[in-house]
Amino acid sequence: MKATFALIIAAGVLSGCSQGERTMSKKINQACADKPNCVSTLDNREKFQLAPFTLKDSVTLEQIETVALTLPGAKTAEAESHYLRIECTSKIMRFVDDLELEIQGDQLIVRSESRVGYSDFGVNRKRAEQLRSALQQAGLLAN
Repeated sequence: MKATFALIIAAGVLSGCSQGERTMSKKINQACADKPNCVSTLDNREKFQLAPFTLKDSVTLEQIETVALTLPGAKTAEAESHYLRIECTSKIMRFVDDLELEIQGDQLIVRSESRVGYSDFGVNRKRAEQLRSALQQAGLLAN
């Protein structure tokens, strides 16, 4: 009984603390910090770097948003003319990661980062590659 109660309390505390920052600043053009919980198309360091996302002509942010919202736990948090921030919330622990997307010329700049914790166990890289695959299937990326 005591163990069950302790487990419930621990889960409540962890999920309550898992939300991280509530107001997010735009980090799309920043390199990832030295923690393995972030990936970016603009970061040149191998463990943080994503291959470029080259868009086909006339792709709109609205088309990209439609595809991005098919990712697990995704919801739009901020949208501007060429910038989009999608919050991706994990199913069990309710951790929030920020997927930032910005169109710059024919490139989609992608940055995905966990709000809390040191390592993400590859979740942000996996999400970015899921996005790449979904954008390819939707015919929005150049070959």
